[in-house]
Amino acid sequence: MHLSLRTALLTTALFALPGTALAGPDGTADGDDQQNQIVVNGTVTQPSQSATGLSLTPRETPQSITIIDQARIQDFQLTNINDVLDQTVGINVERVESDRTYYNSRGFDITNFQVDGIGLPMPYGIQYGDLDTALFDRVEAIRGANALMTGVGNPSATINYVRKRPTDTLQATATAQAGSWNRWRGEADVSVPVTDTLAVRGIYAHEQRDSHLDYNHVNRNVYGLIAAWKVTPQLTATVGYSRQENDADGVLWGALPLVYTDGSRIPYARSDTTSAPWTFWNTTDQRAFGELAYDLGRGWQAKGVFTYINNKQQARLLYAFGTPDKATGLGITGQVGAYPAETDQYIGDFTASGPLHLFGREHQLAFGVSSGRADNRQWQGKGNKFVAYPAVPNLAASVIADPGTAPITLEANSRTDVTRVYGAAHLSVTDQLKAVVGASATWLKASGVSYGANLYRKNSDVSPYAGLTYDLTPNISFYASYTSIFNPQDESDVRGRRLDPITGTSIEGGLKSEWFGGRLYATASLFRAKQKNLATVAGQFGPGDPGQLGANYYRGLNTTARGFEIELGGRVTDRWTISGGYTGLEIEDDAGKAARVFVPTKSLKLATTYAAPELRDLKLGAQLRWQNTIRSPDFTVTQKDYAVLDLMASIRLVDHVRAAINVRNVTDSSYLGSLMWGQAYYAAPRSVLGSLTFTY
Repeated sequence: MHLSLRTALLTTALFALPGTALAGPDGTADGDDQQNQIVVNGTVTQPSQSATGLSLTPRETPQSITIIDQARIQDFQLTNINDVLDQTVGINVERVESDRTYYNSRGFDITNFQVDGIGLPMPYGIQYGDLDTALFDRVEAIRGANALMTGVGNPSATINYVRKRPTDTLQATATAQAGSWNRWRGEADVSVPVTDTLAVRGIYAHEQRDSHLDYNHVNRNVYGLIAAWKVTPQLTATVGYSRQENDADGVLWGALPLVYTDGSRIPYARSDTTSAPWTFWNTTDQRAFGELAYDLGRGWQAKGVFTYINNKQQARLLYAFGTPDKATGLGITGQVGAYPAETDQYIGDFTASGPLHLFGREHQLAFGVSSGRADNRQWQGKGNKFVAYPAVPNLAASVIADPGTAPITLEANSRTDVTRVYGAAHLSVTDQLKAVVGASATWLKASGVSYGANLYRKNSDVSPYAGLTYDLTPNISFYASYTSIFNPQDESDVRGRRLDPITGTSIEGGLKSEWFGGRLYATASLFRAKQKNLATVAGQFGPGDPGQLGANYYRGLNTTARGFEIELGGRVTDRWTISGGYTGLEIEDDAGKAARVFVPTKSLKLATTYAAPELRDLKLGAQLRWQNTIRSPDFTVTQKDYAVLDLMASIRLVDHVRAAINVRNVTDSSYLGSLMWGQAYYAAPRSVLGSLTFTY
């Protein structure tokens, strides 16, 4: 793939846009359609601290950043994070199982997920169950290495969930939804200014649904309460608590074996599953935090946050393995297991930021220190015996009976401590040239055992960061950034030993621009990342192996990823919004051969809405995602390129009440959710969702 030639052509076309063409009048949004205004603020001019700790707009940030705001979430009814990240430029969602999901960007796994910029790396980068969006105002994705704000991680992306906060005025929203597969959802969000100095916001959501997969059912409850108290004109105290209960039945652990012994594909129906009605995977996630923010004067702010996170899981799972014979369809064996687990996290974070006047110019400084601890415990109850599946592809011909499990025993007990200090400066060198420099020092220590493997490790490293932006014209800026990579790994090899940390470098550069008075934002970037000893799936633990049955084991691989991205977002006219982008990528190992072939090397994501205020605030929209051909790691299965198109329409019925309809996968595209493993299952076919929303 000739990345440089393609990039030059696409960049030329993108930045040849005239500064005034298509610009519409500066209209004001109707009172019942405030989402139009949110789109502009959320994607173009809204500052973010997620990439550097400094309050910078996307154009000022020398890195790629995408913001999915509340308008996009509401318009397309993106009620869980998987659906949000599906539509985020440069992010891939690997749906390997019904209730266990991985994510990657720029060829590498995403392990850093934060709430309001705070969080420890997620073990193995796994999201268990569906994370609901009801609690969040927006989602920010910072692509590339994020050494300043995380200290550790792949040069993939950092996902930052920004909480909803209490507002100065009374606001209330209630939504009711109904859709395909018996989906029902109710959501309420109320913010009340109790006094001039105290405001409270409460959030609740309930969702229940069946699935296109046999036996699968989800029941989810989300609770959130947050209070902000202005103790003095300078000091604000905020406390919050949230709880999400995600109970899922008929779940997949592993997925469908894809080929017969002769290598040919097994022709499953899209509803097929290796699960059974008695399986379940229930997760409860609780988070509590306390925050003190102090205005030090002269533009300086200091903030301290303590966060406690508790995650509990109860699971009874059925794992299918084997390669069936084509003539008989037999040959798949099942293993049942009970897997309770609990994780506690304690995180303390202190930051300070403000301006510095030096050499006649104003600069910004930010520094911080954080310390976190994670305790994880995992139990296992092994199945009493193996079970035999009916002949494929007729898996629904009979239901697998539960063979029972042995008593539950503690199999993993670990503790991880991470301490990090960082400092960053946004230097105004000239009116046109700005620089971001900084470094993050990280100390990590882990101890404990997991399924017989010793988890002890002690690592430390300093990751420098350097970036610059240069205004070529009032509309266009050049930018570039560099950082080193340090990433202690949770993954284990075939012997159950943890792999050594990843090291490497990440560089990025390109153009950023604003058009139509800052309403439309457009970027074009080149990136390259080199990693040594990257954990790469080498197989799965089987019965008797030194690891959890069905879990992956890994080997280290030296890998280089390079590519380009083009992205735009904002408002073309006062009625027409557009966002999306294209990613081109190639990933190679030391020998120059394609690596991580389950990751698409080309992907396109686009979304647009058009509003007609004179027609009862009618709004029409569409979002499209496309990716090219991918293969399983062993090259036995190929998933051809596919596209998924979603449509939406909403209209004001009466004052404060809107009705909407969303149709997903309009063309009924059939495709596998991931080829990351040697097993997979089919994604959802066409579905319809209707909703009514009351806003005050």
